[in-house]
Amino acid sequence: MTAPAPAVDLSVVIPAFDEEQRLGPTLDAVTGYLGESEGRWGEWEIVVADDGSTDGTRALVTDRRDPRLRLVTSPRNRGKGSALRLGVAASRGRRVLVTDADLASPIEELERLDKALSEGNAAAVGSRALPGATIGDRQHPLRELLGRAGNLLIRRIAVPGIRDTQCGFKLFEGDRAREAFAASRIDGYGIDVEVLRHFHRAEWQVAEVPVRWSHRPGSKIRSLDYVRVLADLTWLRVRAARPADLVAVVMFLLMAAALYSGRLFDPDHRYLADSLQDQNQWEWFFAVTADNVAHLRNPLFSDLQGFPDGVNLMANTVMLGLSVPFAPLTLLAGPAVSLAVVMTLGLAATAAAWYWLIVKRVVSRRGPAFAGASLAAFAPPMVSHANAHPNFVILFMIPLIVDRALRLCTGARVVRDGIVLGLMAAYQVFLGEEPLLLAMIGMVLFAAAYGAVRRDVARQSWRPLLNGLAIAAAVCLPLVVGALAWQFAGPRSYGSVLHGDDAGNSPLALLSFAERSLIAGDAHRANSLSLNPTEQNAFYGWPLVLLAFGIAVRLWEQALVKALAVTAAGAALLSLGPRFRIPMTDQVYPGPWAPLAKLPLFESVIEGRVAMICAPALGMLLAVAMERLTATSSLGAQYLGLLGVCLALLPLIPAPLKAVERPATPAFFTDGAWKPYVRDGESLVPVPLPDPGSAEALHWQQEAGLGFKLPGGYFNGPWGKKRIGIYGASPRYTSQLLRDVRYTGVIPTIGANWRAQAKRDFAYWRAGALVVTPQPHDDALRKAVTELVGRDGKWVHGVWVWDLHQGS
Repeated sequence: MTAPAPAVDLSVVIPAFDEEQRLGPTLDAVTGYLGESEGRWGEWEIVVADDGSTDGTRALVTDRRDPRLRLVTSPRNRGKGSALRLGVAASRGRRVLVTDADLASPIEELERLDKALSEGNAAAVGSRALPGATIGDRQHPLRELLGRAGNLLIRRIAVPGIRDTQCGFKLFEGDRAREAFAASRIDGYGIDVEVLRHFHRAEWQVAEVPVRWSHRPGSKIRSLDYVRVLADLTWLRVRAARPADLVAVVMFLLMAAALYSGRLFDPDHRYLADSLQDQNQWEWFFAVTADNVAHLRNPLFSDLQGFPDGVNLMANTVMLGLSVPFAPLTLLAGPAVSLAVVMTLGLAATAAAWYWLIVKRVVSRRGPAFAGASLAAFAPPMVSHANAHPNFVILFMIPLIVDRALRLCTGARVVRDGIVLGLMAAYQVFLGEEPLLLAMIGMVLFAAAYGAVRRDVARQSWRPLLNGLAIAAAVCLPLVVGALAWQFAGPRSYGSVLHGDDAGNSPLALLSFAERSLIAGDAHRANSLSLNPTEQNAFYGWPLVLLAFGIAVRLWEQALVKALAVTAAGAALLSLGPRFRIPMTDQVYPGPWAPLAKLPLFESVIEGRVAMICAPALGMLLAVAMERLTATSSLGAQYLGLLGVCLALLPLIPAPLKAVERPATPAFFTDGAWKPYVRDGESLVPVPLPDPGSAEALHWQQEAGLGFKLPGGYFNGPWGKKRIGIYGASPRYTSQLLRDVRYTGVIPTIGANWRAQAKRDFAYWRAGALVVTPQPHDDALRKAVTELVGRDGKWVHGVWVWDLHQGS
């Protein structure tokens, strides 16, 4: 049996791949320094880990014939991580120095690392980010920026406290280095993070030491490597998660896919029936955003709809925070696919974010946290909005914002947390401003209730919280002020949106069941208590309300329970609107929303949506109660309690959203037959014009590659001198006439006055042609258009066309 090689005092491990030009001077510098300081460093060795080089790298080592210089090789190139794992495994040193082949940090900097290791640390890592570090020749500014962004991300998700994980100059205790590298799995540049994460999880002390560093030409790092490191970090995060956490995320994804199963697997040909016209609208938002991005146009405006005035996209919640990054998918697969993917993944991500927050802040047991997060993300109002409103479904930033605000209360890192909160809030603005406003209402309710119960905590928290919020505002506002100025004062901006005098919930809506409840759903009752199927904003059901009341009474001694109960009850009361009627009576009273109803921003809120705040509050109450139940020693209490939970939640399980076959797009739009009729600067006018009640023309426009502009449409825009917000384009006489014919089939007497008005409206729309597609009352529409234009249309590829150009 071969005896193990004797240990040495120091091993220097150098990974190398095609380093024929740079490795020689590095070996000279290292051997020269260590040779001159024999007494200082004791017995030493240099291990060169060759990663499948194809040049003379190996010969540089073997030709030296120095027994202290060893070569270990890999048969093929696998990456820096693989080389380091190989080299450290072959090392024998009581201490192991890992340095890059370019020796960007001089070997003399070993003194600083050794001093830190001698002070009781298990590792000392060179840093370019600490005060005292000296940077000679710098990298390209873009690489520096990417490096800083990467280090910020690394500190956030993998190795907190280390500012520079990627500096290739690190000294470790030998045995711990060999253990950490042996446990690693990453073959690329992410191994530095993986090894330091191993030290962090093992609670081995790591010191960060400022060093001298200079960029060396011939770097092997390419742009794609930054993406690979990001992928490695993601893999690290996944590997670090508990199996229960992974199961929870997978379950959330399956639940979201099941909800959208009717559309998810064929989005181009399936339509969510209860979305009314909103699916057409949102697909158009994604399509036009992708088109603007592809052509480097202003993503805040488009005249493809509402022509010639156009649409203020920032004032229409186009979710630029997702529609822009998903633009490549939209361009590649189409807006229907992109929207389906975004809504499914977004809903699952929202549930996962609530789960993360509940585990971190509320309960430690995964089962109760899963139940609470499921209620928060798949509550009846969330399912209702899942038909049509991704901005109210994709809320994964809200739990992160809540957590960051809670961090501010500790006063530990106010500046950092304030900056991060400001960045999060800015991003949420580009996901949805109204959900952010509702989240703020919920946080104010919770903070007021918790502060009243725990005044000691309130006294300690208010100052750092306010300071952090001020920092967050200072960070957020410069990032969003331009977009908000465009939204509120730019072209086609508007004031408050008209949604009725009172869009609050009936008290009965809070106790009833939603239409999409798999077991207890009652479409007739739900629609009679809501604005439409996409605005069933309450419908938690009386069993859950009773359960929440019982939890609050039973666990009232807990400050968290009191605050959550007050938050849920306060949001429910606010959702009743500025006035509400006592059910089954004629008694009408001012509602708690009344003082807020006329305030800026609040005046455009559909008050019933405030009840959505109840979902996460009830979810957290449920998690607290279930954790208490699972911890009790009484099997009877466990059985009865969990039975009550099941009975309360069972009626809320949603059925998959209703999806129907989408009407085929007329060939006139898909085969390009429209092109001869529309010149530059002109529009194509579907009859009747698209509006919030019938917006399929937006889909036809997408099928035609957004090649023509549409007057009318489905969007929010201004009306009148006061710029009141309305749904759709400002009505004109001719558009109203054609709309009435479409819905009634009755043609009014059309004389010279109507024809003159139509001529003015056609000119305003810069209409190149009018088109009547097969639809209800299409015969009446054809006759009306014929009388307005003065001649009959032409049947072209499945539609009737009236060419409005002179001489046609």
